[in-house]
Order: sequence, then structure tokens, then C-alpha cells
Amino acid sequence: MNYIGSKLKLASFLKEGIIDVVGDDLSQKVFCDIFAGTGIVGRIFKKDVKKVISNDLEDYSYVLNKNYIQNHKEIKNKEDFIEELNSLALIDSGFIYNHYCMGSGSGRQYFSDINGKKIDMMRTKLKEWGERKKIDDSMYYFLLASLLESADKVANTASVYGAFLKHLKKSAQKELVLEPAYFELNDNSHEVYKSDSNELIKKIEGDILYLDPPYNQRQYSANYHILNTIALYDEFVPKGKTGLREYNRSSYCKKNEVAHSFEELIKNANFKYIFLSYNNEGLMREDDVKNIMSKYGKYDLKTKEYQRFKADKTANRNHKADLTYEYLHILQKD
Repeated sequence: MNYIGSKLKLASFLKEGIIDVVGDDLSQKVFCDIFAGTGIVGRIFKKDVKKVISNDLEDYSYVLNKNYIQNHKEIKNKEDFIEELNSLALIDSGFIYNHYCMGSGSGRQYFSDINGKKIDMMRTKLKEWGERKKIDDSMYYFLLASLLESADKVANTASVYGAFLKHLKKSAQKELVLEPAYFELNDNSHEVYKSDSNELIKKIEGDILYLDPPYNQRQYSANYHILNTIALYDEFVPKGKTGLREYNRSSYCKKNEVAHSFEELIKNANFKYIFLSYNNEGLMREDDVKNIMSKYGKYDLKTKEYQRFKADKTANRNHKADLTYEYLHILQKD
């Protein structure tokens, strides 16, 4: 997924930075990714550590991490279910088509009509299979993660779901094909949560805590609300031009609250090593982070220059710079 804040391009920088501090042998370490997003960082460490604890409050994130992190054993016949979902007859009375496709009269065009119907058809069948216990949780989350990622590839947006495009772009004109969301196999079991990070931190413990909170005022719940709707597939009345659902507003996206929430998280963390990904455009300044983390142990910092993520075309927005700086703040707790 083309995801705001994705650490895929920074994977080697993060892994090298963490290993430099913790050491090469992570086999007995518990690694927690408490603002997991699409789970990229947890996936990087999944085969190396004793256990990954993954958490995010967003429903689409929970689905992705239940598949990519918690699923770790081979699932038999999973491709047969992918094939069956791809061959089902379309339905034209589903929630996505009715509210997010132009042909239904919704006035919204997040997907082409056929792709909206395909999403509804597959999601309805998944719900039915789950309720009838035709598939277990492992298969359910594998198939649902596959649907989220496959739907995202044909979404008629400029990367995020804060708005749809007036005309169907080239990728959105392609017919949705469900592609399998394959996950890493390994022997260790892992845990996935959908909780407020500041509450969950009081209930878990481990060795390495990785923090990648939102760093500006953009709310992920609003930017990815359609994916949450596909994940939940519940009934509600979509609001406004973009069809928003009620959504979480993170304190990490609020200038007056972020420093307090961050310090509470650090204070309550029962982890030896804490790593924070943040950048030079965040609500907290570099010195703010340093001052907070230094209260609780030995502090250090690594910096990486990288290309800015752009959700829209440069012509539509005045970017301050094409490059930005990723900070890896490091704390060895007393």
C-alpha cells in the first residue's frame, strides 16, 4: 500500500539503528510495534525475535497485522478460497457500491461501479464464511487483508481516502482481482491488539519498544476511512461529500496534547530499549523529544535524509522541500 508514513524505504536504516544498540542476537527479545500501521516494521523483525507485539487502533491496521504478524503457520488451501472469491457473481445492493460508487447515485466515486460491487460481493461472502465457521480466524484475516490491499490498488484516490477523484484514473479502471496477502512463516507466536497505545503500554512488557506515532495533524482514521469500512463492513450513515464515518482523533495529532501523551507512554513503558521514529516536520520538535526521553535514561539520536511522501501532485501544493529528515530517537531506560 502507498501509505503515509510507511517505513518500507527506511527499513534498513531502522533495523541497523536498532541492532547497533541492542545487538545482533534478537532471538530471545520481545519486540513491540505499538503504532503499527500496515505492520512493515513488525514484519521486518518477525523472523528474528522471540515475539512481536503489534498494535494499532485502526480497524484496517488490525486486519493487516492479524494476517502479516499473527499468522505464522501455513494455511492449507488458502489459494482455493482466493479463487472462489474471485469467481463469485456480483451483487449490486452492497454498502460500498451504494455509498461510494457513482452508479448508485451516491455522488461519490471511490471505486468504479464494478469494483464496488466486487468488494461487496467478496466482503459479504467473507462475513458469511466467518459466521458459519467455514473458515477459522487465520484464514479470515488472510482473506480480508488480501481484499483490503487488492481494493486499495484500484481505489480512485490520490493515495489517501480524504477525497476521491472526479474521473476514474487509469489504475481505478482496472478490474479488481483478489491477490493473496502472503505472510512470513516462522515457529514463534505473536500478539496483535487494537487498543489505545497509552492504555496498552500499562499491560504489556518486553525488550524493544518501537514507536511510530502520527507526527502531524492528519488523522489516519479520516485518511483511510474507506479501508476501515471494508474491514468492519457495518451499517452507518456516511457523512458529507466524502462519506466519512465516525472516527478516532488521536492525541498525537494535537499540538497541545502530543507531548503529554508521549511522556506518559515513555514513563509507563516496561521496555529496556525504546526507539521513536519521527521527522523534522512533526508537532514535537527534536529538542522536545530529547528533553522528555532524557528524563528516563540514556538518550541518543540517528538521522536519515529521505524523499518526502506526496499524496498529491506538487503543482497542487507548495511543498517546503522535496527532502525531509527521519529521526530515530533512542532511549535505554534506567
